[in-house]
Amino acid sequence: MTAEPTARLMAPLRSVEYRVLWAAEAISSAGDQLAKVALSILVYDRTGSALWAAVVYALTFLPALAGGLGLSFLADRYPRRAVLSLSAAAQAVLVGLMSLPGMPLAALCLLLVAVQLAASPANAAQNAITREVFDDDELYLGSQDLRGITTNTVQLLGLAGGGLLATAVGTSWALAIDAVSFAVAALIVRIWVHDRPAAGGERSTWFSATRWVFGQRRLRVLIALSWLVGLAVVPEGLAAPLAQQLGAPSAAVGWLLAADPLGFVAGAYLLSKFASAPLRQRLLGVLATASLALLALFLVQPNLALALVLLALAGAMGAYIITVTATFSTWVPNELRGGAGGLYRTGLRVAQGVGVALGGVVAEATGSAVTAIALAGLAGVALAIPTAFSWTRVRHTATAGSGL
Repeated sequence: MTAEPTARLMAPLRSVEYRVLWAAEAISSAGDQLAKVALSILVYDRTGSALWAAVVYALTFLPALAGGLGLSFLADRYPRRAVLSLSAAAQAVLVGLMSLPGMPLAALCLLLVAVQLAASPANAAQNAITREVFDDDELYLGSQDLRGITTNTVQLLGLAGGGLLATAVGTSWALAIDAVSFAVAALIVRIWVHDRPAAGGERSTWFSATRWVFGQRRLRVLIALSWLVGLAVVPEGLAAPLAQQLGAPSAAVGWLLAADPLGFVAGAYLLSKFASAPLRQRLLGVLATASLALLALFLVQPNLALALVLLALAGAMGAYIITVTATFSTWVPNELRGGAGGLYRTGLRVAQGVGVALGGVVAEATGSAVTAIALAGLAGVALAIPTAFSWTRVRHTATAGSGL
């Protein structure tokens, strides 16, 4: 690819197929963000229980873990356009049922589990199709930059306005909007994405991709780099006690939550604009280590302003994960890409969940959110340094035709 740096980020949008895939994900992601807020409000209003609200919120990602391992292979076994559009249509129907006024809480929980299970093959299919759309490594990496920027921007908008919108239109209408977003995504994918034959067909079975991935050392190192994010997200789970410890107003909780995704968007933009794919590969270990070293600087007991700067810079360095994900997808054969992508995303989600939980345990034990974040950063640096050296070694073993 020969695009000028200023045009690199927008270059993937020249592809009609990618524009559709990108728009479909953005539309459904926005609806999802709104639905999560609406569900939390709905359940809390009905039960008055913070525990029930937390349980239902957990159901927005726990089933996706099982689905990522158990259902993602469907994106290899069957045509990916069909998997993506049918999964989105199923989610539209399920969320539409959730939006019905007076739906019992038990039924809401069951429907929510089904929605998240249906998301796993859809995500696997979307990722795999995107790699098929772009055989140019720079274009593909640019497409993932756009995806990362969009996802984090939607997260920021959700933090800023999701609660206000759900309150303004009502929780049932918010869920209905989410259902419509899935229906729109299913329709545009069906119309404008090319129909391709199944990549793996009958050869694709449960865990066949998992067995293959863990047999490849270079892919194991990439997975290890992705798992470091589990420590980088510790501040997210400690935003409320951190704000209190810093003596900041309650509104600062939202600022602390927004700092990382805002930094991520800026980091992804700068990497896409100024760094080629090979350079970004070389920088993976450095960026991963730097993102965690910035958290270790919480040892200096920062005030609110410095804490926001550190979190934003850590988020910017954390944009390295886009290159990890793109490289992983490129190095997996097309016929296994759906199942392998499910394994990758599941590991990433588990690492994030475990990291947030451990951060909470440490904060409780030490009585300090600042200390817990600093310890997460120190532990992360201790793990990132040997992982970075391992990455340097395996990167040089990649064959010339592997791409990225």
